[in-house]
Amino acid sequence: MVVEHVVMMPFMAQGHLIPFAALAELLSELHPLKITLVNTPHNASKLRSMMNPKAAGAIDVAEIPFSSADHGLPPDAENTDALPYPLILRLCEASETLEPAFESLISDIARKDGRLPLCIVADVFCGWTVLVAERLGIHHVVFTTCGAFGTLGYASTWLHLPHVGTDADEFPVPGMPGVRLHRKQIPSHLRVADGKDGWSIFLQKHISLSMHRSRGDMLCNTVAELEPDVLRLLQAMTGRRVLPIGPLLPLSLFSENWARERGGKPLGISAESCIAWLDTQPLRSVLYVSFGSQNTVSGWQLKELGLGLEASGAGFIWVVRPPLEFPMTAEFRSEWLPEGFEERVKDRGLIVKGWAPQLAILSHKGTGAFLSHCGWNSVLESLSQGVPLIGWPLAGEQFYNTIMLGDEKVGVCVEVGRGKEVGVDREKVARVVAEVVKGEKGAEMRRKAGEMREALRKGMAEEESGGGSSLRALDEFVASIVSPHV
Repeated sequence: MVVEHVVMMPFMAQGHLIPFAALAELLSELHPLKITLVNTPHNASKLRSMMNPKAAGAIDVAEIPFSSADHGLPPDAENTDALPYPLILRLCEASETLEPAFESLISDIARKDGRLPLCIVADVFCGWTVLVAERLGIHHVVFTTCGAFGTLGYASTWLHLPHVGTDADEFPVPGMPGVRLHRKQIPSHLRVADGKDGWSIFLQKHISLSMHRSRGDMLCNTVAELEPDVLRLLQAMTGRRVLPIGPLLPLSLFSENWARERGGKPLGISAESCIAWLDTQPLRSVLYVSFGSQNTVSGWQLKELGLGLEASGAGFIWVVRPPLEFPMTAEFRSEWLPEGFEERVKDRGLIVKGWAPQLAILSHKGTGAFLSHCGWNSVLESLSQGVPLIGWPLAGEQFYNTIMLGDEKVGVCVEVGRGKEVGVDREKVARVVAEVVKGEKGAEMRRKAGEMREALRKGMAEEESGGGSSLRALDEFVASIVSPHV
């Protein structure tokens, strides 16, 4: 039997590699397809570490050359999580130079297989793959690793720059009825964007290619039951079918080995140590605090956060990353925290100086809430365990995620901070943490998060009639690309 070949190209960021790896595993498990994940050598190594060994026969990880030094980047800097924020745009621009090597790889696959690959599945930020697909005559599909609300809001804001034409602090978002943004809800590089800056040029180009020129389906890392209205708006914006195929959470996320590889560094604390500590805490009494793989806050914000956690009286596990004033690779320094903080909170606070086994923490019965940047992967991981969120969005689509999750109809998130420059005070942190971890508000949020957990589970449930909604959408996608009429 002829096995059809699908080639997948994620963007060079940890939060994009994770769902692409999960999608590759799911496709290979449910359908007789050969999958090739493509990326630069360092990212290819990350992708291999995420793979379930059982999927090795159906999934290849192919490397294409990339020299960070040629683009003024530090040695081996191939992923956004290895870079300070000012250099991320340079990596984005450098990613466009992968186009010739990617096209050559596709041609090599075609010669080896005796036919072209069935389909290219590419990241929204790899819009140049649309051009490769057109030249080679291959079906092209876009995969957005975010939810529908975040994808639509992020794309609309960058394509239209609605804040540029007004002096008002709040402005409507095109294509999103009833949604208004405050200037403080957009990151600094978007606030100063005018359409001629580097960020605007890169993002408008790739969003336009991916969302308007690519003619295949769009795959979205969400569940139909979670965002039905927004999925329709996203379809209207792109003019194509949008298939919700999430939540994409790789099984390897549940292993300690995954957590160790996630940032390319050893864990700051073992899963066993975290679980042992959580076992000593009351039910749903602990706040988990983490801003993800590439996000951080300023030094003064970090100290205010610490003082707020202390004043809240809640137990917590806090993953402390270097503040903005230090390299992301810097070793922990006690000066980042309030003086005497560690000693004062040692009986109810666990400070992690490195990477943490996030799923092990979120899945423990002692964890009651997650103070997060609200990146979509973290949101899905949290809600998959029925854990509500305290939002402190910092970049990307995180502001939109916080808005959607905080809507009274959803009610699983409360915002405590906003951005890397906006003020946050210890009193607000203490009040919000106490409300969510200890109060009636938090109990109601956990109830709603439990409902979200069930919706996410059903989306991927094989025992549902005909499979869950996300599995059915994935079947529809595969049926469309294998059809001779594509």
